[in-house]
Amino acid sequence: MSIQAIVDLVAICAKKGVKNAILSPGSRCAPLTIAFARHPEITTRTISDERSAAFVALGMAQQLEEPVVLVCTSGSAALNYFPAIAEAYFQEAPLLILTADRPPEWIDQWDGQTIFQPEVYGKHVKKFFQFPDSFETNDQLWYAHRIVNEAINLSKSGPQGPIHINIPLREPFYPKKGEGLIPSSELHVFDQERGIKQLSENSLQRLQKSLTDFSRILIVPGQQKPNPSYQFALEQLIQKKNTVVVSDCISNLQVEGSITFHDHWLGNSSINEKLKPDLVITFGKSLISKSLKLFLRNQQVSHWHIQAHEGVKDTFQHLNKILDCEPAYFLNWLVENLPSQNKDYLESWQNFEKKVQEKLPTTLESTDFGEYPVLHKILPLIPTSSKIHLANSMAVRYVNFLGKRSQEIICNRGTSGIDGTNSTAVGCALTTSEFVTIITGDLAFFYDRNAFWNNYETPNLRIILLNNHAGGIFRLIEGPKEQPELEEYFETHQALTAKFLAEEHEFQYSFAKSFPELERALKDFYEPSSKPKILEIETESSKNAEILKSVKAEILNYLKNQ
Repeated sequence: MSIQAIVDLVAICAKKGVKNAILSPGSRCAPLTIAFARHPEITTRTISDERSAAFVALGMAQQLEEPVVLVCTSGSAALNYFPAIAEAYFQEAPLLILTADRPPEWIDQWDGQTIFQPEVYGKHVKKFFQFPDSFETNDQLWYAHRIVNEAINLSKSGPQGPIHINIPLREPFYPKKGEGLIPSSELHVFDQERGIKQLSENSLQRLQKSLTDFSRILIVPGQQKPNPSYQFALEQLIQKKNTVVVSDCISNLQVEGSITFHDHWLGNSSINEKLKPDLVITFGKSLISKSLKLFLRNQQVSHWHIQAHEGVKDTFQHLNKILDCEPAYFLNWLVENLPSQNKDYLESWQNFEKKVQEKLPTTLESTDFGEYPVLHKILPLIPTSSKIHLANSMAVRYVNFLGKRSQEIICNRGTSGIDGTNSTAVGCALTTSEFVTIITGDLAFFYDRNAFWNNYETPNLRIILLNNHAGGIFRLIEGPKEQPELEEYFETHQALTAKFLAEEHEFQYSFAKSFPELERALKDFYEPSSKPKILEIETESSKNAEILKSVKAEILNYLKNQ
């Protein structure tokens, strides 16, 4: 009867639109593995390393915006999912996590592969469900059906996120030879329809009255996927209402007229004084720019945040209103109802933007070989249709320093860890035929090398590895850079290169440690191939820190003297 419940579970997943499952090998999860593998409407893939498998599923869920199933065996296998589940929770990505388990009477009895799996992910899942461990009555099967329906509905409802179902399984695990896996004749399925959240007329009237008190409005979109309706509304607000829009690269909303070079001047107090807003309107998730966050925290400013679901995120410590509606709805309302803003305020921001846009390229082109000028040369060559996966630490910061991007930018900023960058990008590459470009440092790259240990072709994957043989970001942080332990205990020096990994997986490999070598390597980097390509760029950690410091100083001096 337990096998029947698992067959029904998979059938319900398919009926509710689940199309992808990532499985990791194991014995206890055999009924789940067989049921998913045999279902004609669900694509199943096997990733042996559960930590990598979970990030691959995350990369797929980010792109598809629909639940991707994860299946693992009992015991510590489930714990290896945890980093990706935490990232999915804070990124609001839909995962359906199915962990096989032993029956409850055998937990903590020195039986093999047993840990305390119920609620093992704590607050990092939207909800936990415990599957029945026996099916002696029809009510128990109905209950199992209900759990699966509710779990999938909840993973898709706002905010989306990971759901965990722990499934105790008793032997026999395998169907008899020749036995078909046929779902129950009365398969219970219920869906949830989602509406568009709007504000009441009374609320809109109050907001319209409040808006007359502000003339220096700043709109700051946080991390999100590209959205044409948001983009159009923001461009209208800039052009028609003189509204300032400040956007990090991970917002994917660096629209015409928006401010994208803000990191180059917002750390300066004399410039900040000229740019004080009186109202900040935000939507989306996190920001990269620390200087932008500190700038807004240090202002006496009103803050309205748009979100169509529960949860308070007072990032700037000035939150006044939560607008419980869809961002597109409110932005379009602003286009029609926002009084025209102070044009001098918009021009102040745009003047700084224009000056950095003019000065930064010439400054970088005159510097020595290093990560910052290298990325300045590489980014314009990445196809517009490519999706760019950025590792945390310096990769995402460099790209943010370099201004407007037209490609979709993806970065695991939910927890901002270095684990899983490669695997997330591999998951993304499995969902599209477009190029997927990873820009990563060496520690993030080698930490997640098991991302490439699978049997699935990703010829559209391009990897740009910035290898300075250390954790270079620690040379830029005030605390660690001043300590004698910097090189051994913070930078974590390593001598690895990607050459042997490329040979092992039959990836195309090129190497550069000078501008001429970089130019030669880039000539055919985006030509079609049957295998992924790695471009490894070797630099010195200390030199990279010097270049970044000198470029920042030169740009800031230029801005202050204009």
